[in-house]
Amino acid sequence: MSEVIVADAFGVELRSLLFREYDFEVGDKENSFLVTCNRAEWENVPTNARIYIPGTEYGGIYKRLESDTRNNAVAVGGYTWRGLLQKKVIIPPSGQAYATDSGELNQILARRVSEALPGLFIGSEESTGVTVSYQYGRYVTLYDGLKEMLRSAGYRMRIQYDQGQSKVVVDAVPIVDYSAQIEYSSDMNANYSMVINKMGVNHLICLGNGELQNRTVVHLYADVNGVISQTQTQFGADEVADVYDYAGAERDTLIESGTDQMKAKASKNEFAIDLESAQDVAVGDIVGCRDYITGNSMTAPITVKIVKWQNGFEKVEYQLSEEVTVEQTPVSLMSVSENPEETE
Repeated sequence: MSEVIVADAFGVELRSLLFREYDFEVGDKENSFLVTCNRAEWENVPTNARIYIPGTEYGGIYKRLESDTRNNAVAVGGYTWRGLLQKKVIIPPSGQAYATDSGELNQILARRVSEALPGLFIGSEESTGVTVSYQYGRYVTLYDGLKEMLRSAGYRMRIQYDQGQSKVVVDAVPIVDYSAQIEYSSDMNANYSMVINKMGVNHLICLGNGELQNRTVVHLYADVNGVISQTQTQFGADEVADVYDYAGAERDTLIESGTDQMKAKASKNEFAIDLESAQDVAVGDIVGCRDYITGNSMTAPITVKIVKWQNGFEKVEYQLSEEVTVEQTPVSLMSVSENPEETE
C-alpha cells in the first residue's frame, strides 16, 4: 500500500493522508488526481497543499474538494505535476515569431521549469551529453513544448517529487522502445486490440479568399505514411478527397489551417494493450505487440498512465498515442491458429 503524504504550500510535511481510494492520471491529457477519505477520518488539508506519493511523480497541488455524505466520503484533488506544466505557455520573445532554445537538455529543462514554477520545480544538475537547437511551436504549453523538444533528441521527461529537497525534479531520460525488447502477443496472455484504418481523407482541396476562378485553391495530400505535402501519391480507388472551405484565408493561412484539417480527417490506426504487468513503463516510452493471426505488428508511445488504489489493490492503466506504427509480415497458411497444438 503506497503512502500518500500531505505537505503545506512550502513543502513542509504535515502527515500521511488516511485514504480509501486514490486516482492519479499523468501524461498528455487530463493530468489530475483525486484522493478519497472516509468522513470520520478526515483532517483538514491546507490551501495549496502538496499531496504526493514519495519517490514517484504521482502528486500535485490541492485545488479541489468534494464532500459526499451518501458515500461517506471527502475527496481532495487538483492538477498533477505534469498538469501544472500544461497550464504554462511558452510565449515568443517580444519582436520574434517563435521561442527557441539551444543547449544541453537538462539545462534547458531546468531553466524552463524553474522560471515557470519557482520554488516548486527544479531541474537536474547532471548532463545528458546531448545538445539541441530547437524552435518551439507558437504559444504551445510548456509541457508540450518541452516534450516535443526532448522527443526530437530521443528523450522523454521524467518527473519525481524529492522529499529531501521538497521539490519536483524534472530531468531528461532516453525513450525506451520496449517493443524491441518484449513482444506482447496472445501467447503471453496479453489482451490487445488493433484497428488498421485506411478510410481517411488523403486529398484535401482547400478554398481560401477570392471568388470563382480567382479563388485561392491549395491541394494537400497525405501519403501512405500520413506525411502531408502538396504532391499526390495516391490515385484512383486509393484517393479519398474532401473539400475545406475557409473563405477569406490567404494562401499561407490556408495551408496552415488546411494541414490541421487534414490531420484531423486522415486515416488513424488504433492500438490498445493491457499492460498491467508492465508497471515500470513510463509516459513517452514505446510498447508494441504482434498479432500472429493477421500478421500485423503495432507499436505506439504511451501517452497516459493512470494509477488507482481501490478495494485494497493498486491498478495501473495505460493509454497509447494515435501515432501508431504498423508492420505486416506474411502469415503462413499453417498459422491459422494462435495455438500451435491446434495446427495439424
